[in-house]
Amino acid sequence: MEKINSVVIGAGVVGLAVARCLAQSGREVLILEAAETFGSGISSRNSEVIHAGLHYSADSLKTRLCVKGRDMLYAYCAERNIAHRRCGKLIVATHAGQLDRLDATATHARSAGVHDLERLDKRQAQALEPALECHAALYSPSTGIVDSHALMLALLGDAERAGAVLAVKSPVLGGAVTTQGILLEIGGSEPAQLRAGSVFLCAGLGAQPLARALRGLPPQSVPPLSYAKGNYFALAGRAPFSHLIYPLPEAAGLGVHLTLDLAGQARFGPDVEWVEQIDYRVDPRRADQFCAAIRSYWPALPDAALVPAYAGIRPKPHVPGAAACDFMIQGAAQHGVAGLVCCYGIESPGLTSALALAEYAIELGAGR
Repeated sequence: MEKINSVVIGAGVVGLAVARCLAQSGREVLILEAAETFGSGISSRNSEVIHAGLHYSADSLKTRLCVKGRDMLYAYCAERNIAHRRCGKLIVATHAGQLDRLDATATHARSAGVHDLERLDKRQAQALEPALECHAALYSPSTGIVDSHALMLALLGDAERAGAVLAVKSPVLGGAVTTQGILLEIGGSEPAQLRAGSVFLCAGLGAQPLARALRGLPPQSVPPLSYAKGNYFALAGRAPFSHLIYPLPEAAGLGVHLTLDLAGQARFGPDVEWVEQIDYRVDPRRADQFCAAIRSYWPALPDAALVPAYAGIRPKPHVPGAAACDFMIQGAAQHGVAGLVCCYGIESPGLTSALALAEYAIELGAGR
């Protein structure tokens, strides 16, 4: 049976960041990916926003890793010439009754370590974005956008140059905790078994099913898994905006916000629906409710201007209706298995946090 030092399961942005960090520290690394290529799961279905870290609980892993990861990501993109833009975003109060909540958002952001927000009145906000309708806004200059595929390609390149190997079409079917390491059963065209000294489970939507298939991992340590589907619509034509526009956060998410890609294409979303199965189709009939939400801050949205774009599914480690969860990154202290790190619920801001999250996961795997 083949033995290997470290295995990373999942070649999305987080798995690739972990593999890069491991390989550059001198570890032997194998990346196992069930799909035909890297980055084709959750990492291929996000808004490519570099988040500032404004909206998460101040003492959460999401805030800690997002704020640190944001700065690491900007530096990495500059170093590797990865396309990105620090475009900034406006968080808008669309009516006077939201002004107190806008101020509370600024106070919360400061407590989370985000100190560069600027409070704008209506005139100042419209000086930045003349098409915007609002009573006031917060300007976040640290928010940006990035070419996520180019980012993952760079991470993979770094990992491979340091000796890591990517094996695609290599699904992990299960395994077992043994006294000699973690046994993994690998499917695909050439089924195999291997024994790993350490395993980093970065499998996104597949993390909980795979963890439950690992014999010897206490089942009570595996959180529930719910699918939160977010639908996105694109604008047919150019939007008259150069910044991202976010309404004040809603209970189920950040509301139907406007994001831009590096080519200037505007996308709106997400709305949130809980689904039982993975289904990436976008129902065109949802456009009407999108239009109503968008017109609260862009009244001039043309009729019939929205077209279905894409959907993403977030792996929520809780049941619908329960309080939102933080990132869940478990090491031996949480589940009792030496050498195993399980990453659950890695949704937004996972892309922004990836480099910092990788360092944290590896420290956790080392028992620190």
